[in-house]
Amino acid sequence: MIKIMLIAGARPNFMKIAPIARSFNKTDKISYKILHTGQHYDQNMSDVFFEELGIKNPDYHLGAGGGTHAQQTAKIMVEFESICEKDRPDIVVVVGDVNSTLACSIVAKKMNIKVAHVEAGLRSFDLAMPEEINRMVTDSITDLFFVTEEQGMVNLKKEGKPDSSVHFVGHVMIDNLYYQLSKLEKMPSQTFKTTEYKQQQHSRYGVVTLHRPSNVDGKGTLQAMMDSLSEISRTLPLIFPIHPRTRNNLETFGIKPAKTITLTDPLSYMEFLNLWKDCAVALTDSGGLQEETTALGIPCLTLRENTERPITVTQGTNELVGTSKEKLMANFEKIMEGNWKTGRKPDLWDGRAAERITDIILAS
Repeated sequence: MIKIMLIAGARPNFMKIAPIARSFNKTDKISYKILHTGQHYDQNMSDVFFEELGIKNPDYHLGAGGGTHAQQTAKIMVEFESICEKDRPDIVVVVGDVNSTLACSIVAKKMNIKVAHVEAGLRSFDLAMPEEINRMVTDSITDLFFVTEEQGMVNLKKEGKPDSSVHFVGHVMIDNLYYQLSKLEKMPSQTFKTTEYKQQQHSRYGVVTLHRPSNVDGKGTLQAMMDSLSEISRTLPLIFPIHPRTRNNLETFGIKPAKTITLTDPLSYMEFLNLWKDCAVALTDSGGLQEETTALGIPCLTLRENTERPITVTQGTNELVGTSKEKLMANFEKIMEGNWKTGRKPDLWDGRAAERITDIILAS
């Protein structure tokens, strides 16, 4: 019996560990526990949330939210060390690039516990991004690398990682997307509040997500971003589930979005999926949405200068537009004219990544 600890620090992390947990449930050779570091508090994470994901509630909750990056990372490390001393897992599985990923990897490695990193090898090459530091440090001490796209394999090879430890498995986030879509299709549309937003727009609409500090923490950048979105919304109504950080900064800076932009509270995964799966375009600075829109063939404009997920641009339906109004508007007009690239689904984004991960762990 292999003892595994699955680590999640924020709601998107649970979308990534859920397929792995569901796959582990199919074998009697793996015993696992779920640990929620509590890095991000989210009131939508109720019992229903875990039921929707088809997984059990976390076995541990560290409640390590708040504070600076250093304070948060240190608190997670101290708490997680005591749990590892008690449980002594054989493998700690971390996902993505949040502080919890970094903190739990360091603790496990110092305790001679094997570390497996899901979404290994992704690089933006932008050291101003805290997530890039987390990715690089985690991969420097990882034992099992589970890679979502070919560029991740290239990056890890350049960094000298042994071929025997690097595994191209596909993407668990896409596993979960297909799982949730199948559930969504069986539910009445009126179950979701976002159906009302869609109906208010009658037919075509766009979806916005915006939360990265580089985009929302400076008045000038945020004002320019909202000016661009306001102009777009005069052609295509936009629905904007607004991150608390972004809402607070809009209020602090006295920036008022156009009336053609519908602001909503943060949405649960299923509510948001019900919304964006039918949109004409997604405008985002989120990493995950770049991938999910590519999987479903939906045009995506990424409001960043770089991406750690280049396959969404080279093969998918995503394009980097940065903060340039000219570039944003030019690409938006292409979408409105029906002149957008069709893209293709990347290799192994077939809903079976978690199965491959399970098989590799059992064979390791």
